[in-house]
Amino acid sequence: MVEKDDSKVFIGKKRAMDYVMAAMIVLSKEPVRILARGRSISRAVDVAEILRNKFFKGSEYGEILISTETFNNTDGTNSNVSSIEIELIPPKK
Repeated sequence: MVEKDDSKVFIGKKRAMDYVMAAMIVLSKEPVRILARGRSISRAVDVAEILRNKFFKGSEYGEILISTETFNNTDGTNSNVSSIEIELIPPKK
């Protein structure tokens, strides 16, 4: 069973500001984790930097995890996909 975790924002193909708005809601209460795979990794970094430099000045990076996941394709071959998880901690009040 997969537990729902509201402190995570999964980055996809939408505009970066859409994810910034979602992450701002979480970051106003608790640390947020920004997750992305493959081509969305650069957008995840953009989201984290926008949050840190424009909206939550004084926030800090927490744990940053990078990894590679292997997927089985329908033709029987394997593909490697990079992933990143960026933790952003809100500024101290």
